[in-house]
Amino acid sequence: MTLDPFARRRAGILLHPTSLPGPWGSGDIGPEARHFIDFLAGSGQTIWQMLPLGPTHHHRSPYQCLSVHAGDPQLISLDDLMARGWLSERDVHAGKEPSQCSFDYRLCLLEKAFQGFLSRSAEEDRGRLAQFKAEHQDWLADFALYLALRREHQGRDWSQWPAPLRDRDPAALQAARLRLHGFIEQICFEQFVFFTQWQALKDYANERGVLMFGDLPIFIAYDSADVWAERQYFELDGSGRPLVVAGVPPDYFSETGQRWGNPHYRWEAMAADDFAWWKRRIAMQLRLFDMIRIDHFRGFQAYWEIPAEEETAMNGRWVEAPGGQLFEALRIHYGGLPFVAEDLGIITPEVTALRERFNLPGMKILQFAFDGNRDNPYLPYNHEHNAVVYTGTHDNDTALGWYEGLDEGTRHYLHDYVGGIDEAMPWPLIRLALSSVAVTAIVPMQDILGLGGGHRMNTPGTTEGNWSWRFQWEQLAEGAAGRLRHLTHLYGR
Repeated sequence: MTLDPFARRRAGILLHPTSLPGPWGSGDIGPEARHFIDFLAGSGQTIWQMLPLGPTHHHRSPYQCLSVHAGDPQLISLDDLMARGWLSERDVHAGKEPSQCSFDYRLCLLEKAFQGFLSRSAEEDRGRLAQFKAEHQDWLADFALYLALRREHQGRDWSQWPAPLRDRDPAALQAARLRLHGFIEQICFEQFVFFTQWQALKDYANERGVLMFGDLPIFIAYDSADVWAERQYFELDGSGRPLVVAGVPPDYFSETGQRWGNPHYRWEAMAADDFAWWKRRIAMQLRLFDMIRIDHFRGFQAYWEIPAEEETAMNGRWVEAPGGQLFEALRIHYGGLPFVAEDLGIITPEVTALRERFNLPGMKILQFAFDGNRDNPYLPYNHEHNAVVYTGTHDNDTALGWYEGLDEGTRHYLHDYVGGIDEAMPWPLIRLALSSVAVTAIVPMQDILGLGGGHRMNTPGTTEGNWSWRFQWEQLAEGAAGRLRHLTHLYGR
């Protein structure tokens, strides 16, 4: 869609595709994704917000991906591959129940699908694959080679490869391309399938009036094709190891801060070529999505720099970033920027000024609103039009779990604010979000389902039990879709 997503009041739901129901071990972008779009349209929602779609490491965090351009092959619909005839029922059910389709087993099925494509695809499909490879050559060649080398070296990150490969010696890379040709072609096929399926899903959503809302992490994973291929843009030493890493100081989520470990950008190198790396990255995101959340927006004004040898984020420092110069270059290059600034945490007047300079909506989280401070910016009467209001985000507890954990005084304040509780939580909080003056309102699917604290997507500062939550349609209460549709229309969304 080419329309301005902020031109009118809208409402939507936050749900990552991996959380969709279905027979496989993880949700994907196949039939259940289309069913979810039908649910959105039927309940008056015009936005589907999700997390980043890149290929993840085994810990499955979508905020630490192997590429800023590639799609996650784990999201490829096996059902759609079977419908194309490239994967058979026999292939899929060879000794495995669909629900046991693990990370590695799913990749094995994609290898079988590639063999099916080679033996059974139409000439037209082969032509489309060739066209896709040519169109995406600027990132696909490095990404496919990177994954092939990473597998050859038992999953070790690129800094641990032999020096000629680590340092991208041309002769060593060419020898690797010849040696690993078969697997490289497999990776290219997977990306072709992902982008084909995604475009079909996005078209399906847009035809039903639903915008796709993506998420762009400010930083990228050290163990990624992008850092390996373009080291000149990152603060690394001569052997490719990070000098400093990213994170945030102690805050609401963690007493010792969060040490994310991502390498920091070498901003002077990026500015020298007018931010060409960022323009390529944004171009791909605008191809995938109608609107984009910029994660950790404050890092574009000043970022928390942690010496790489530090084990926590406590001993870091703030360093100014050229965010104004970057966004000006992007605005000139792309025109309108359909971005939402994730402006949570320690927000200074300078960060707010940067966001306002480019007219980017900020975020208002209702779970942060009821601390008793009348000037709290998250209280609904302090909201502004140019904002996106949430009951909570993927980093928060569910609204019901949050409510059940409130102390008695805060709970009384909340009850008083909403004028008593005539409906069960989390619906009073959903109603507050939808009635806000903020132009966009987003509610996590867990809150639509009324689920408690055992159903959160992520707990910041922890590494276990995250990113794996899924729902079932049976959890949707009778009449919930109609109730959501009524409230959405009642409050002009």
